[in-house]
Amino acid sequence: MNLRVALLQLAGNGLDQEANLVAGEAACREAAATRADVALFPELWNIAYTKGDGAGSPLDLDRLALGRDGRFVAHFRTLARELDIAIGLTYLERYEPRPRNSVMLIDRLGQSVLDYAKVHTCDFDWESEFTPGAGFRVAELKAAGGPVRIGAMICYDREFPESARALMLKGAEIILTPNACELDDLRVWQFKVRAYENMVGVAMANYAAPTGNGRSCAFSGIACNEDESPNDMTIVEAGPGEGVFIAEFDLSALRNYRERETWGDAFRKPYAYESLLSGEVREPFVRKGSRRQRPDGF
Repeated sequence: MNLRVALLQLAGNGLDQEANLVAGEAACREAAATRADVALFPELWNIAYTKGDGAGSPLDLDRLALGRDGRFVAHFRTLARELDIAIGLTYLERYEPRPRNSVMLIDRLGQSVLDYAKVHTCDFDWESEFTPGAGFRVAELKAAGGPVRIGAMICYDREFPESARALMLKGAEIILTPNACELDDLRVWQFKVRAYENMVGVAMANYAAPTGNGRSCAFSGIACNEDESPNDMTIVEAGPGEGVFIAEFDLSALRNYRERETWGDAFRKPYAYESLLSGEVREPFVRKGSRRQRPDGF
C-alpha cells in the first residue's frame, strides 16, 4: 500500500484570496492528474502567509479570517469530491477571541476528517495575534489504497520535538506539515530527524521563490533496511521554483519497519519525563510574550 502526497510548492498571490483560490485549484487539479492521494498546501494559503498590507500597516486579521463553512473552504471541499483527492487546505480561521492558523484535511468525499490549529505560534512575531491551538490531533484518512493515520503540524511546530512525538504517540503514521519560512539545511535535517526518531513519514510543503525558497521535502521514516544497513529516508526535496512535487510513501514497508525497530514508542521511559509537563520556565529561556497556558477549545 502506497500513499502519494502532492506538495503544492506555490508562490501565492499575497492578500488576493480569489487569486489564491484559482491558483490553488489549478495545483490540486495537477496533483489529481498524477493520481496523488493528498494535495498539501503551504501555510496560511488563503493569504499566502502575508504579514502586512504593503503600506506598513498591520493586517485586519478578523476581516481576512475565514469560517470553516465559508465559500473559500467550501470550494475546496467540492473540488476534493470532484477530483477524488484529499486536500490539506491551510487558511486563517475565524475564531474567538482571535483567528487561528489552521489546516483542514478534506477527504475524497469532501468531508473534513482533521481540523488542526497551530500550537506553536510564533509569539515573537505577528503570530502573537493568533489564538494558539490547544493540542495535536490524528485522524484516519480513507485513501484509495486503504486507511492511513494522518497527523498535522504547522511550520514552527516542527522545531519542537514534542509535536511529532505527540502525534506519533496518538498513532500517526504520516505527518503533514504546511510551512512558510526559509528552509535552510538545518531545518531540513531537523525535519528528517523528526521522521527518524518517531518512525513516521513526514511531508512538508513550503512557498516557492520569490515568496519563499522552496525546498519542500518528504522523508519516509524508514532509517534502516531489514539487514540493518542505513537508509537515507529522502523521498523528495524540491528546488526553489513553483511546482507540484510527489512524495510516495510505502506504507507497507513503514508499518513493517515500525513493528521491528527500536525507536518511536518501543523503549521509552515515560516515568522519567515529568519535567516535560511542567509550565515553569527558567533562564536563559524566559521570553516576554511566551504563552504557556493551554487555551480553551480542546
